[in-house]
Amino acid sequence: MLTQEEIRSDLVKLKEIVAAHKAPNTELAVHKEIISGEEYDVFTKAPRNLGALYELGLRSKDETFLVYQKERYTFSETLHLARRMARVLTEQYGISHGDRVSICARNSPEWCLAYMAITMIGGVVVPMNSWWKEKEIEYGLSDSGSKLAFVDQARFNQVQPLLKSLDIELIQIKPEQTPTYQEFYSLIQDIDPLSEAELEAFNIQPEDNASIMYTSGSTGNPKGVLSTHRNIINALYTWRFVKEINEILRPELVEKVPENQAALLANVPLFHVTGSHAQFLASFVYLRKFVMMYKWDVSEALALIEKEKITVFHGVPTMTWEIMQSEEFSKTNLSSLRGVQSGGAPRPPEHLKMMLEKFPAEAIPGLGYGLTETNAIGAIISGKFYEAKPHSTGRPTPPVSAVKIVDENSQAVGPNETGEICVRGPTIMKGYWRKPKETSDVLKDGWFFTGDIGLLDDLGFLVILDRAKDIVIRGGENIGCAEVEYAIAEHSSVSEVSVYGIPDERLGEIPCASIMLKPSMTATSKDLIQFLENKIAAFKIPQHFYLQYEKLPRIAAGKIAKKELRQLAIKKRASI
Repeated sequence: MLTQEEIRSDLVKLKEIVAAHKAPNTELAVHKEIISGEEYDVFTKAPRNLGALYELGLRSKDETFLVYQKERYTFSETLHLARRMARVLTEQYGISHGDRVSICARNSPEWCLAYMAITMIGGVVVPMNSWWKEKEIEYGLSDSGSKLAFVDQARFNQVQPLLKSLDIELIQIKPEQTPTYQEFYSLIQDIDPLSEAELEAFNIQPEDNASIMYTSGSTGNPKGVLSTHRNIINALYTWRFVKEINEILRPELVEKVPENQAALLANVPLFHVTGSHAQFLASFVYLRKFVMMYKWDVSEALALIEKEKITVFHGVPTMTWEIMQSEEFSKTNLSSLRGVQSGGAPRPPEHLKMMLEKFPAEAIPGLGYGLTETNAIGAIISGKFYEAKPHSTGRPTPPVSAVKIVDENSQAVGPNETGEICVRGPTIMKGYWRKPKETSDVLKDGWFFTGDIGLLDDLGFLVILDRAKDIVIRGGENIGCAEVEYAIAEHSSVSEVSVYGIPDERLGEIPCASIMLKPSMTATSKDLIQFLENKIAAFKIPQHFYLQYEKLPRIAAGKIAKKELRQLAIKKRASI
């Protein structure tokens, strides 16, 4: 384990490497750009738009890119199929610059192809949470103003009753019976792909809108996070930059890189920035094989690591924990692994200790911190730094992003002082879709105020302590407590309710609810679960309900004492 002095020494070397790596004559050069009135550092030689990003794959055009069950596509084949769908979107559905197109489907090659096709012609892709229920899907389609949606069978069943109230066209993905609308592959079967000249004519600029991703916040319905092509691409190049400077800092790791193609196991939903950005889109930058799972399954994940020679296992911390607990772990050949990385939720330090004991020495552990609003950029930590600082989520990601901690007056505080975490850089969202007030509340002078509470220690490592936003993070999924409270409050027996999270070894946190019932009214946990099943996604439904007829406790300001209820729930669970 590194000592404090060794960490300081490495940080000095790292600073020199960063400076040299972003110099004007390098591939990852940086220059200053004015964006929405604010000056940012941006990558000079990064692709101008996502369409140009996909073309990077042609450098390894015959290498395998997409793997899904028995399906395998090279980089060239993937781009060819996406360009064919792009022609369909423009010529048959009239999708033009700025039009929103939703993807309401679980992970699949068609999801990826749709994302590529939409963004390469200047459309705005809207990835929808595939766990949402009918009411939530209706909100997302309506709020985004989507003109068209790609839907798989399960989502088609939920969207179909909404079609009378929504002015929207559908393209079906792998329908299980005769399709009601056009089917994905039948549309592109006899279509020529858009040529490079035709794609160039769309003239997509770095600041053009690229995606709207919905995130659960602290109030009511999810908010649509609007990002530009530059936002997303600068996030991808930030990860590439970090990877390269780490390899320079630790040359002994480069010697252990396997000869086979880099490969990543895609094991989280593509409607999250972890799945869409860090896994899918980043694979174009690294020319990496992208191996998709139908759904998360520990045994299948281990089998794929061995079969496909996966080099990077990347997902929420819960997945790493489940893999290490599996009976198949010790029987699986994990020698191809060079990284075991996580994002989307904190990882308990005791999990790291187990990882260092159980995974091969070459499988370097890593952890990242970022939000949908930052396109997953914030801080990152791996290897010896992580071993020495297991409670930290790393240092701010160089070279175009910055992190600061501010007090309640938005003034920066010093090392080891607690405050709100703020992030700045070209990866920060353009704003919340059609929500100017909510945008101005969190975007100030180019800084994004995350709502997370933390500190930067005297070596610049970020430590996350709490969340100012009222959310629960269950296995990497953000749950807005207010949204769940509103749904529970609709039950006729409920007088008042408070939803909060309590620690869980496997999932990190699980949602719980304390409820005051109306006098002479009754309800059980089972009643409430059945009531919520058609209102909110299953992962948002509290796992434990605490029912009473007394008023819920209050703080001095008259608000429900959520922290007190949380501590009471933790004590009750511990006594079981």
